[in-house]
Amino acid sequence: MAEKKSCPLQPQLCPFHLFLPFKTTIVDIPLTKKLTDNQNNKKQIIMKTILKITNNIAAKIVLIAVLFVNANLIQAQTSTQKAIEVSSSLGTLKQINAGLLNVGYTEAGPANGTPVILLHGWPYDIHSYNEVVPLLVAKGYHVFTPYLRGFGTTTFLSKDTFRNGQQAALANDIIAFMDALKIDKAVIGGFDWGARTAVVVSALWPERVKGLVSVSGYLVVNLEANLKPLPPTAELGWWYQYYFATERGKQGYTQNTYDFNKLIWKIASPLWNFDKATYDQTAQSFDNPDHVAIVIHNYRWRQSLESGESKYDALEKRLSAKPEIKVPTITIGSDFDGAFADGKAYANKFTGKYEHRILKGIGHNVPQEDPKAFAQAIIDVANLK
Repeated sequence: MAEKKSCPLQPQLCPFHLFLPFKTTIVDIPLTKKLTDNQNNKKQIIMKTILKITNNIAAKIVLIAVLFVNANLIQAQTSTQKAIEVSSSLGTLKQINAGLLNVGYTEAGPANGTPVILLHGWPYDIHSYNEVVPLLVAKGYHVFTPYLRGFGTTTFLSKDTFRNGQQAALANDIIAFMDALKIDKAVIGGFDWGARTAVVVSALWPERVKGLVSVSGYLVVNLEANLKPLPPTAELGWWYQYYFATERGKQGYTQNTYDFNKLIWKIASPLWNFDKATYDQTAQSFDNPDHVAIVIHNYRWRQSLESGESKYDALEKRLSAKPEIKVPTITIGSDFDGAFADGKAYANKFTGKYEHRILKGIGHNVPQEDPKAFAQAIIDVANLK
């Protein structure tokens, strides 16, 4: 009789033990076995060693699939970045394929509420809206906070896609995000990169915007204007952009992302006494595999040191004409904006219903430094008369 043996692999290593709800038995059959034929007494050699899996009819079919699944899971476990912990105040963290990206985003509030999309900047993330989202949800808004490309759990669907940080690409991401979620029209608000993206969306696709809240006003990049030098004090404010223009800057940002971005927080909001836990909550989003590439390209593109993609040329041409914003808008100025905090320099670019508000003692990260003021602007612009 054949000798029964237990599976030679340790249970934690064996794919059968990991995935199949049955025990495996290896049955050894002698290399040759003589059988007697009652008719002609001929010898036949009929078998070599076979593997028999018992107690499950579908086992043979499942086996091949199991081997592939196990291999993929092992690979995923070794290559996946550390899971991001998202504040519960933002709602549920979800993922959706949208355009070129698999977008990570949070969602909160009633499904039938007015959609609101909140966009973060650099070097920040969706946690800038930790206290804004609950205020909006309490008023019945349906709030979405997506990670921009290069941040958090947002990733590219293809490794071959150019890691582009230009303004038209980011704005196109938001339209693709809205399309994927079947959001026809939304109130869009943001600061820094998020404000620029919100303004660009409003300029190019006004039919998709119910209202706009933009910290620092009209932030559309004009490449030709960016080639002109500024007064020394103004140039000093953009030191990091010139740093990023160098290979040393790229290497430095790659090696020191955490400390570099923390420095930017302190410079941009000198009166905001954030603690380590607050910064670390956001800093985890910088571990995105495309973060450095997107940031470096964004700032080099602004200085015409690197090209964008030709598929966005038509959009950039429209933006270079400095289009007016016709959707209802509230702009916000803060201490970060210096002499431009009053909004007079860009007020004429907003030709629809418009208000400007000034926040004193507040730095660049307005939603996190003064969440009540930012949330109120979102609520008011949705009902601007």
